[in-house]
Amino acid sequence: MNAEPASDPIILGKDLLKSFRRDTGEAVTALSNVSITINRGTLAALVGPDGAGKTTLIRLIAGLMPFDGGRLTVMGFDVAREPQQVQDRIAYMPQRFGLYDDLSVQENLNLYADLHGLTAAERATRYPELLEMTGLGSFTGRLAGKLSGGMKQKLGLACTLVGSPVLLLLDEPTAGVDPLSRRELWEIITRLVRDQNLTVLTSTSYLDEAERCDYAFVLREGKLLASGPPREVTKRAAGRTFEAQPAAREAARSLQSRLLGDPAIIDAVPEAGRVRLVRAGPAGTADPLLGGHAVVPVPARFEDGFMVLLSQQAGANRKLPAARPLDRAIVSRSGEAVIQVRDLVRRFGAFTAVDRLTFDVHRGEIFGLLGPNGAGKTTTFRMLCGLLSATAGTLRVAGLDLRNARASARQHIGYVAQKFSLYSQLSVIENLDFFASAYGLRGPRKRDRIDLALQEFELTRLMHLSSGQLPGGYKQRLAMAAALLHEPEILFLDEPTSGADPLARREFWQRITNLAEQNVTVIVTTHFMEEAEYCDQITILDAGRMLAEGTPATVRAQAASGKPVATTMEDAFIAIVEKARAHVSATFG
Repeated sequence: MNAEPASDPIILGKDLLKSFRRDTGEAVTALSNVSITINRGTLAALVGPDGAGKTTLIRLIAGLMPFDGGRLTVMGFDVAREPQQVQDRIAYMPQRFGLYDDLSVQENLNLYADLHGLTAAERATRYPELLEMTGLGSFTGRLAGKLSGGMKQKLGLACTLVGSPVLLLLDEPTAGVDPLSRRELWEIITRLVRDQNLTVLTSTSYLDEAERCDYAFVLREGKLLASGPPREVTKRAAGRTFEAQPAAREAARSLQSRLLGDPAIIDAVPEAGRVRLVRAGPAGTADPLLGGHAVVPVPARFEDGFMVLLSQQAGANRKLPAARPLDRAIVSRSGEAVIQVRDLVRRFGAFTAVDRLTFDVHRGEIFGLLGPNGAGKTTTFRMLCGLLSATAGTLRVAGLDLRNARASARQHIGYVAQKFSLYSQLSVIENLDFFASAYGLRGPRKRDRIDLALQEFELTRLMHLSSGQLPGGYKQRLAMAAALLHEPEILFLDEPTSGADPLARREFWQRITNLAEQNVTVIVTTHFMEEAEYCDQITILDAGRMLAEGTPATVRAQAASGKPVATTMEDAFIAIVEKARAHVSATFG
């Protein structure tokens, strides 16, 4: 463990303890002897798997819940005895910030200014600063409910900052936000730290964000595993990080799946057509365990050190899901397109959400729909699933025309929506029972499929817990289990890993790879651009229009425009969207 900084601490916690009791009576330790010190003007990150205690720690610091043991001071105030003194001087932006959709941007700002007691003179000074900082100056009259996801996050941040706090607490501020908006949010945050000496503590599931911070705290199951500058975590992976080149005509995700099953490999992820891997120990470039694949050493990064750190903890290795054969095999015919989209249009009044999309998805492919918030991805998804009718164009799913066979087509598909569409008041097993019935399962087959889902997704011990109390990773498992109960041949996944930690994302994509290898067709949207590397084909949308399509390698090459190919899909995504927007701006002014 790294030595804690000693000068001018704005947050000082020692041996913090916090426990909860679930509805089932089970006691859960959220924090166990956690000590944390953060200096004034520091940008610090909390990282860790689901259920690590990140949100609990932030709420303790904000004085929003009591702790069971230890000591905690914020700006010199004892949080246990003086929570109001703390709350008057901080700003806290939770995962679901309380914007009012039926109020305008200006009205939301006014509401939070009223809550902070700002005078007219203070507002006249503060509002222009916040609107310029967030780029919302041209949208003050727009309803919050009409903003894109990224703009909502920026408005939430502006409302949080309206009271000029000394300490800013952010809980997953970029979850569900596209790469462009994520970059803009981080520019705002770093400017606040640099120009106003603001202290910021943020939790994040994006480990590249933690790498930008001055200090990082790694939590797991309520325990602090490491604290210090991010480079100290990165050093743990020194000499262990390599890239492997897949064989000809082998998908990078297939090689990754095999490597994750090797006990000598801690982590593996597809990246730019290759597989980045972290070994349990250092190794040379000629590695017989990789079956002759070309292996090249690469510099370690924070995410690599994070995975090494988790692997070193007793019992930290998560058992990845084994490939389970489908009860009913899906036969693939060469060149078979199971989804055919031609000139698809969807309008809402005068607003065109989807504008003349055309593409095919073939049997057993993983197809990625990418785009900024508000690009039209979810609208397209809802039309593909038969949940929303098209304004114009043709759409065939599993050989059925969705204009007149929506109900029949839905029998062939599974759908995991944003926020998972689970019933939070129902238990795990009650949710599975409901969805099994909705998919037409009855009698012994229904019972067998539910039992298998509980076992396969490791939900048996939580089966009587309400889904609303599940950690994010287990909500994801339950949503996937429900969508797969009837063994659909086509699976729609709308931002299924939003806010999920790296371990949960590895497990999720292992399952998807297993399904694709059995000819299940998968259509996915995601804001984690590295996940596009799991796809066979991707499409990038903005403002309802297609900007790019093809394999990940093709799209990276398109973004490069004759220059060296973009090294990451995020670089390519940002370049393509910015170029298209610049063209529209130059054309229409």
